Amino acid sequence: MPMIDVYAAKGLIKDRKGLAQELAQAIMRWEKVPVIPFFTGNTAAFVHELDGDAFSTADGSNDHVRVAVTTNAGALDREQQLGLVKEICELVATAAGDPSLADRTWVALTEAVPGGWGIGGHAYTNEEIVQHVRELLSKG
Repeated sequence: MPMIDVYAAKGLIKDRKGLAQELAQAIMRWEKVPVIPFFTGNTAAFVHELDGDAFSTADGSNDHVRVAVTTNAGALDREQQLGLVKEICELVATAAGDPSLADRTWVALTEAVPGGWGIGGHAYTNEEIVQHVRELLSKG
């Protein structure tokens, strides 16, 4: 299940829960997974607020946002990567009420290793997730 972590200065994002939900829904769309409780209940985003002096670029700026996305290996092809990163930057900028923030939002896409998805005490491989979802879908 994709996990998204947003790191921003305190007070920058007014509706943190709203942004978190929009980000979680966005990655589900880009991954093209079925809208079922297994995905909607386990795909999540977290918005972390940092003190303004807790981060800096090399030139001393602290007006950026970092977004770390972890997904399963191979979930996103190149077109999906480009679309998701663009949408994430737009969602963050909108949530901050600052269109220029899209240019200062960094997105790191990473892939979990096989067995790197722990849910309910089980470390799922990609194949196990696919099999589990097929079983859920076959039950109606």
